[in-house]
Amino acid sequence: MTNRHEELSFLSETIDPTVGTIRRKGHLLTSRTNRQRGAAMVELAIIMPLLIVLIFGIIEFGRGFNAQLAVTHAAREGVREYAITQDAGAATAVAIAAASTLDSGSIGIALTACNDGDPTKMTVTYPFQVSIPFFASSPIVLSGEGVMRCGG
Repeated sequence: MTNRHEELSFLSETIDPTVGTIRRKGHLLTSRTNRQRGAAMVELAIIMPLLIVLIFGIIEFGRGFNAQLAVTHAAREGVREYAITQDAGAATAVAIAAASTLDSGSIGIALTACNDGDPTKMTVTYPFQVSIPFFASSPIVLSGEGVMRCGG
């Protein structure tokens, strides 16, 4: 019994079933599977930018959420210090120290008056810049508020 490859060798075409291609007088004709691979590459090229933007969006959402937690924590720590000591300078320093992961020069702090027995409020703001490649964005102002009764 002869090999199928040898049987077709007398023709001007040879068929190699293991590769799925046809050789015709020195050049290679691709089969359907190779064309399907090309179509898959085109589909990937179309979808890949969307997936990359989605991944950057997830990362930026995480960064923004972390910054919001830091701002809220700073407001709570600052108002606690202000309610106990009634010293605005110390309360501001404590709030900035509590938000150590943020740029301290960009943090804004607002305090209300502290009278014994009345609640006081500290509001901490921070401009958060979203940075997704190829997308321009303006800063988002994150805000955290802490309220505590003065005098402990």
